[in-house]
Amino acid sequence: MRALLLFVTIPIIILSGCTPQNASKTGIEYGVIQNPSAEITDGSVVKGWSFDARARNVIHFYDNVAQSGTKSLFINADRFAVGKWSSKVLLKPWSKYRFTGWIKTENLVSQGGKGAGFRMDGLNVEAKGFTGTNGWTLVNYEFETGNNDCVTIACVLDIDKTAKGRAWFDNMNIEFISSEKISTDLKINTAKKAEPMPVYIYGQFIEHLGRCIYGGIWAEMLEDRKFWYVPGTRESAWKISGTQELLTMENKDVFTGNQTPVLSCDGEKKAILFQENLGLKENLDYDGRIVLKATGGVQKVIVSLRWDDKNEMVEISGLTNKYSTYPLKFKSTVLVHDAVISIEPVGKGKVWVGTVSLMPSDNIEGFRSDVLALLRELNSPVYRWPGGNFVSGYNWRDGIGDRDKRPPRKNPAWQGVEANDVGIHEFMRLCELIKTEPYIAVNAGLGSSDEAMAEVQYTNGDENTQMGKLRTANGHGNPWKVKFWSIGNEMYGNWQLGHMSTEQFVAKNNDFSQRMRSVDPAIKLISVGDLGDWDKMVLTNCSDKMDYISEHFYKQDYHGGGLMTHVNQIPDAIREKAAAHREYRNTIPALKGKDIRICMDEWNYWYGPTVYGELGTRYFFRDAMGIAAGLNEYSKNSDIIYMANYAQTVNVIGCIKTNTTNSVFDATGQVLKLYRKKFGFIPVEISGEIRPLNIGATLTSAGDTLTLSVVNPTWEAVEFPLSVTGANTTGNIEIWKVTAPDDMSTNEPGREPVVKISGPETSAIGSKLRVGPASISIFRIPIKN
Repeated sequence: MRALLLFVTIPIIILSGCTPQNASKTGIEYGVIQNPSAEITDGSVVKGWSFDARARNVIHFYDNVAQSGTKSLFINADRFAVGKWSSKVLLKPWSKYRFTGWIKTENLVSQGGKGAGFRMDGLNVEAKGFTGTNGWTLVNYEFETGNNDCVTIACVLDIDKTAKGRAWFDNMNIEFISSEKISTDLKINTAKKAEPMPVYIYGQFIEHLGRCIYGGIWAEMLEDRKFWYVPGTRESAWKISGTQELLTMENKDVFTGNQTPVLSCDGEKKAILFQENLGLKENLDYDGRIVLKATGGVQKVIVSLRWDDKNEMVEISGLTNKYSTYPLKFKSTVLVHDAVISIEPVGKGKVWVGTVSLMPSDNIEGFRSDVLALLRELNSPVYRWPGGNFVSGYNWRDGIGDRDKRPPRKNPAWQGVEANDVGIHEFMRLCELIKTEPYIAVNAGLGSSDEAMAEVQYTNGDENTQMGKLRTANGHGNPWKVKFWSIGNEMYGNWQLGHMSTEQFVAKNNDFSQRMRSVDPAIKLISVGDLGDWDKMVLTNCSDKMDYISEHFYKQDYHGGGLMTHVNQIPDAIREKAAAHREYRNTIPALKGKDIRICMDEWNYWYGPTVYGELGTRYFFRDAMGIAAGLNEYSKNSDIIYMANYAQTVNVIGCIKTNTTNSVFDATGQVLKLYRKKFGFIPVEISGEIRPLNIGATLTSAGDTLTLSVVNPTWEAVEFPLSVTGANTTGNIEIWKVTAPDDMSTNEPGREPVVKISGPETSAIGSKLRVGPASISIFRIPIKN
């Protein structure tokens, strides 16, 4: 096999991600602190600075005490507290700077920390603290930025703990010293291959939370359809018109759950149930059902669907004193998002409304057809379910049997109601419909190993087992043979139901493992992990009772700060997890001869306002860049990371967003979709100078194409030579991109996407590659050994 030096060029095409709107970004002044002496204020607002308004027992304000000028930033706490003013400053990466600032303290007492001072958050800078009473004192730091292009200057009451007393901060400055000269020169050796990247890196995670399942994947249009809440109350989606006093709640002869609404009518006096803000597509049938019973004087019940000037009605007569199910059918005429459904009794007597359901007729076995289509495009190989924090309070038996009779529950971990319409059978059918593998988490929080064992037997046991018989009775005779199971979720966290010590989890994990494997020894078990002492104890004491270990991470926003710093958070976190677990293999004797790899079964950005329901944050092109860089990093750690589950799939910190009628891939979803299709699986050696780019290099499974993923997290185009050894190139380069007008572009359901996949473009082999500013590109280069 001869070595070949390959130079590739795109002489005309500049691979641009955000060039048009963002060209002006290159004119940003680096190292400039906004309002460095707090002189510019508007009421209580200090321009360019922010603080946490939720901080307790502490006052953040400006003061007329100043080292220079007339004002300074001020923090005052009478009791031990956390106080912080912060401001983000853009910097040049791989550069050296000097920070100076003045601080004054009065009766500053630290609770075991360094005291008040300036922190350079996001950079590795040793901070100096002050306690007691000090006059204006100059603080001076010299620091290097590395691969960061912003820093958060934090003026804090205590560097690393809590404190009380007073502190003033003034006259801050950042001075540029020097930058490292970088010339990108990428080298690829296709002969040096790493272990193939598992397909499970493209896994997904769906949880019963917010609008992920209900209002997202599942097609049910009605909220609280089993009446967990009393209609007409603040929490309920159901409202009452007519005479409200004629609504009562039945607690004895209920249809499901703990209560059933009863509508009384006496001629014109009646209570009417209604629910608003339903979405209807144009010219589509809507099918449903309602469960009713009534006393003899009720002539009929009218179920109406209204929008604009239209009023479609279904009249139900012949009601009896036994709960019965009646079909509903409506047809829409236009696209609306404010339709209203109502349930009205007619006559004299009482009507019990057991439950009601409405779905668009284009649903696919209960799932939204538009969302299902996107899930198929996403082509994820494995889905983790049902949680997440939710699973620690979930009883899987609530989600089997007659769907209408399954009891509603208050979501144990999040807001809202769990209808239990989507349980094991529905999840398994979803996996079949989108051709993916299931990964089920069991309740190791408030749940027991008996229930976990029964759940495994329910999904995997033969028809003659106790749980297999129950599964068969519920409509599915053949076992599903679910392979992946996790024992709990984040049991180390005090936010988790059933939170426990590491020692307690070790005992619980091993008990669950033994019981679950006793009914199916072939299952693969994932134990809860968390870097540090938790991981070390779990791996030391559970290595025989697990196959993989989970790790989670979420990163925050650097909006208004540096693009590179924001993007790098994701690959940096992946690299940190991988490095720690390699070290564990060298230092934990129990791991000798074992290959316990990481399931990164929750990873993503998580920040910003909740536009799409609970935790329904938007994702922007800058987040998409971070996810692409993360996939590059996964390709470099194929020896230690077996699975990664992007969290979550729909609406809830999701790569797909929906409203009541439409759905769309958000910015991060476009990356996940493109890389699943066009990025290879066999990592090859990368060397040379790749800064400032983030690069992944893989071969396709057939070995006939080199795929080069390039994320440029800078505001300037980068041109570089590419040297490839180990193979000959053939044909033209194929180029795929994710593009957007600017780094804060996001996609919205019902609107034309602005964050898009484009390609393929083709280009002949030439002298150099060139990528545009703020860009995501995949080059597919045909090779022949």
